[in-house]
Amino acid sequence: MDLGIEGRAAVITGASRGIGLATARLLSDEGARLLLVARDGDALAEAAPSGAATLAVDVTDPEAANRIVEECERLHGSLDVLVNNAGTSRARDLEELTDDEWDQQWQLHVMASMRLMRAAAPRMAERGWGRIVNVGSSSGKRQSLSNAAYSVTKAAQHMLSRVFADTYAKQGVLVNAVAPGPVATGLWMDEDGLADQAAARSDVSRDEALDAARAKVPLGRFGEPEEIAAVIAFLCSERAANVTGATWSADGGAVPLFI
Repeated sequence: MDLGIEGRAAVITGASRGIGLATARLLSDEGARLLLVARDGDALAEAAPSGAATLAVDVTDPEAANRIVEECERLHGSLDVLVNNAGTSRARDLEELTDDEWDQQWQLHVMASMRLMRAAAPRMAERGWGRIVNVGSSSGKRQSLSNAAYSVTKAAQHMLSRVFADTYAKQGVLVNAVAPGPVATGLWMDEDGLADQAAARSDVSRDEALDAARAKVPLGRFGEPEEIAAVIAFLCSERAANVTGATWSADGGAVPLFI
């Protein structure tokens, strides 16, 4: 399927690995012109698809949003597509979470997304076309006791998507969110990732912790980053011209809700 985004200028945050990198590769294959953003410039440059521009910046910096948008416009002449993918989590019990940890999750998942949309959406509206996709989480659709701060801020990110969607829909800027469940990326699979953390918290082996996580998913497995990227890419496309204000689950059926 031709997604109709050849030549469109796209920014993807958290693009050095996982879902962000898979999305970058897919949009690159569709002919989009990319500016990829991550904190680790070396890892980003090494992973980036051929021809993609990169920018090493921490998206939680209050000045980052304007810098990213201006760099994309300087390189590509416009900003047409924004994928807010940067995010992370660690397993923490509710009573263990500190004020700083709550604030870190808020700054990363809500404020960074908000600032980038606030900088990008009016420019897109001036041109009458734009696509914004926020990568949320199944944890934002139902409570997660493994990290309440992550769950709460992802729920806020979903609502933020709806607010921007309703504000800019009539100006041709479509804003949506995608809510993955557990995905086989470094967040789960790296040493000291969520699999190891879950094993330590439950006093079980890593394999047992992974089996327990898979058992909560009707498909019986983790998602693959390319599967989430495919949903994101569709929402970035001309083919999604009647979709805005949605939060699409891409979680293998993990959240038993109709929204």
